[in-house]
Parts: sequence; structure tokens; C-alpha cells
Amino acid sequence: MSEGSHPKVRGSLEKSIDIIKVFRDTPHGLGVSEVARRSGIPKSTAHRILAIMVQEELLERTGNTYRLGPLPFELVSGSNLSSQARLAAETLTPFLAALFEQSRKTVHLAYLSGTEVVYINKLFSFSRFSLPSRIGGRAPAYCTGVGKILLAYSDYWRSQVLTQELAAWTPHTITNTDQLEKELIEAKLRGYACDNEEIQSGLSCIAAPVFGHGPEPVAAFSVSTNTAEFRPDKVLPLLLKVCQSASRAMRDSENRLRHP
Repeated sequence: MSEGSHPKVRGSLEKSIDIIKVFRDTPHGLGVSEVARRSGIPKSTAHRILAIMVQEELLERTGNTYRLGPLPFELVSGSNLSSQARLAAETLTPFLAALFEQSRKTVHLAYLSGTEVVYINKLFSFSRFSLPSRIGGRAPAYCTGVGKILLAYSDYWRSQVLTQELAAWTPHTITNTDQLEKELIEAKLRGYACDNEEIQSGLSCIAAPVFGHGPEPVAAFSVSTNTAEFRPDKVLPLLLKVCQSASRAMRDSENRLRHP
């Protein structure tokens, strides 16, 4: 019998590659059953490989949903942050610290990367609870506070999101594109956006944009807490004040970069 007549035995490497491929056109994540179905791999095997991939940062897991992790993006980009993101991190992190000190809540600094957000920095509150975000990590923009306020000002990426099928991360995730579009329009008009348990049950946040010289925000701040304690009206004045000061500092940093 010739070598070519033997059935090909597919090892863990081939199966891992098949799993990575199913996420190529699915940025919003999949459950283990769907991963197994799309890759043609038994569910128990897929579950084992997914666990290893999460451990090695090839994938991220939030609840029962898996999505591409930071490592593939870092390998492609060659660095964790773009030059604009590094400038935002250097300029805006002191304002993030001020927001944390005055709110005593968990706070995030993030920027828009396509239809996703990338978390530049975060500071935890004393009443620390489980969060899906981490520094350098990514999340779908449509179901996060920072993502929604950034999409509200980006005509192109907003249109891209509104033509996609939106996965439900929780029972509260907005998956109807008409409803999401209406909320993004309202967010731009009022200058802030909320995430009401849309990426993780029991977690809510409020977010506002930070501008440089351009018409679109360079980043956004958010204040997060468990939903039972969520009082957006209490933290909104502080959030907007910090974002205004941070925007002035960001414009100053851009000026220095252009005219050293």
C-alpha cells in the first residue's frame, strides 16, 4: 500500500490551527459547541485545546464565549501599542489615576481598533470583582461602554459593526442593529455611553470620550462597578470633567509631537 493511500492522522497542531481558523471571520466569539461544529473536531477535544489556547493567550474566554486573544494581534503588529496609542497611554494614564482616586471605582482607558476596543490601562477598586477586561486585551466595541462611545463618533467603524451579526455575550447584549444604532446616536448627542450588563452579567459602566485635535476621540475612559451599585448620575460629572482635562492635555501632547 502506498504512503498516499493511508488516511491522514491529524495531530493536535493541525486541530489547533483548524480552531484558530474558525475565529478568523468571527471577531465576537464562539462557544465550545460552535467551535467543535465549525472545525469538525469532537467537543471534548475542542474543549481541551481551547483551554490550552486560553492559557497561552492565543484565545480569551469570557463566560462560555471564546475569541482571539492578544498574542495573535501582538505577533502581527510587532508591538502592543501603536504610536498614537502609546502617546495616549503616556498622556492619559495620570488622568485615569485621578479618576480612580476620586471615584474609588474600577476605571479603564481604551481606544478603538477596528470594530474592537483595546484596553491601554485599568485600575481596580478596593471591592474588586471579576472583569472580562485586561491591559492589552480586546473586546467587541458594540457591547462595552468605551466601545459604544468611540463607535458613536466613528462613522466608518460604526457602519461596519451595524452590518455584522452581533453575538449575545449576555441576555442584556444589544444584538438588534437598529436598536444599537439608535443608542449610538443618543450616546453621541449626550456625550457618554453606558454598558448595562452587556458584556458580563452583573457588571455595568459609564464611558466618555477623550479628544485630541481630530473630530474623532483618541480614547475613552470608563467607570465600572457591579450593577447593584451602579449610579451613573453620581459619577458622570466627575467623568466628564476628567475627560475635558484629559482632552486638553492630549492636544498639548499632539502639539509637542508636531512641533518639538
